[in-house]
Amino acid sequence: LVAMCVNDILAHGAEPLFFLDYFACGKLEVEVAQAVIAGIAEACTLAGCALLGGETAEMPGMYPPGEYDLGGFAVGAVERKQMLPQLDRIVDGDAVIGIASSGIHSNGFSLVRKIIENSPFSFSSPSVGGSEGQTLGEQLLTPTKIYSKVLLPVLHSGCVKAYAHITGGGLLENIPRVLPGKFGVVLDALSWKIPEIFSWLQKEGNLSEEEMARTFNCGIGAILIVQKEFAGQVLKDIQRHEDAWLIGKVVPHHSGYYAELRL
Repeated sequence: LVAMCVNDILAHGAEPLFFLDYFACGKLEVEVAQAVIAGIAEACTLAGCALLGGETAEMPGMYPPGEYDLGGFAVGAVERKQMLPQLDRIVDGDAVIGIASSGIHSNGFSLVRKIIENSPFSFSSPSVGGSEGQTLGEQLLTPTKIYSKVLLPVLHSGCVKAYAHITGGGLLENIPRVLPGKFGVVLDALSWKIPEIFSWLQKEGNLSEEEMARTFNCGIGAILIVQKEFAGQVLKDIQRHEDAWLIGKVVPHHSGYYAELRL
């Protein structure tokens, strides 16, 4: 929850300042609520923002026993001259840098559940290429990576023209949102390491490459649009902290696509 909010704030080049949560249930189970809030507080620490407060709503009859609703939002700040995306600076040939995800992150779970329901596997099955003793369910629920501390210095360096957080809509729908209408991107899927869990989902779900790229992050949690002359240095700066790759380039938009994935 925190990761989705603060990673989205980075799309404007902004630094996350504070987060507020909302926890609703039919009957408050103190231990459950404490565990949830502790997780939120830990994520805020990782993001470098304050957990300023929140709301706990107890509504008998609205939720079945053991179920709860969780929401929240974050507020960030950015100097006007550092706001992203800088659409007027994006040109043909700009580099696309991809930063590794930690797994599925927080999108595509309706399809994931359907795939598992129609397969011989369950959430308690062994993980796919994960750590020893890890279940498939635990692997799928690996927390979304928080990028703010690693990427903020890079975003404020003046070398980055745009940032996209790869969420619902995958690579094919999120990247065009930060580009001028006359440009698209071409991505080389052989240029980064796609985690085994995505190949497993594609095989078990009999999904096309396009459906995969339109649903999941496919191992890329965020991308940067960078002037090609600075791409090497920006990539080195990121790789000190996270796995990252040069995965494509900006091209003139034509033939009805804004993002093309080449295998």
